[in-house]
Amino acid sequence: SPRTEAHTLGVAAAPVRLSRAGLGRARTSGRVPPLVRAMPRRTHRVGGPAASSSGSRAAAPAAAAGEGHGGAAAAAASRKPHRFRPGTVALREIRKYQRSTDLLIRKLPFARLVREITQTYNSAPVEGEKRWQAEALMALQEACEHYLVHLFEDANLCAIHAKRVTIMVKDIQLARRIRGANSESLR
Repeated sequence: SPRTEAHTLGVAAAPVRLSRAGLGRARTSGRVPPLVRAMPRRTHRVGGPAASSSGSRAAAPAAAAGEGHGGAAAAAASRKPHRFRPGTVALREIRKYQRSTDLLIRKLPFARLVREITQTYNSAPVEGEKRWQAEALMALQEACEHYLVHLFEDANLCAIHAKRVTIMVKDIQLARRIRGANSESLR
């Protein structure tokens, strides 16, 4: 009984009543020392491998040793791939692109776009396609990337001013409006 267990510990216990549901859970009335209240009725088995619900007892040591179905291969397959915390890869990419001076837009797609725009605005229909020197395309691409980088810097400042970290279309529109989108300067 709980009273005799408490007396063996040298602690006076309060009277114990069973709950109304009859599930055998005891409720104490009055003030009871924490040692008596938290004391389990039976000691539980501690340590060792968890028992499996299926299979025989003889199969447990073989599974614990890594033999049988899968073994080390199954453990390696169940391991999750390494994931960086959110923002780590983004910061690494920012540092990478800030260090480099390479062009970020691919050269051939940019050249095709320039030729398409040139053909659209070609005033002489008989002459055919205009030609571009490689250095002229490179200079145009440098100027375009410079313009875009500074436009996104200004749009980022607009987003930060609005207490956001995501650049939205309205930030780019505001940056172009403030700097004068129709002006001849790139900055």
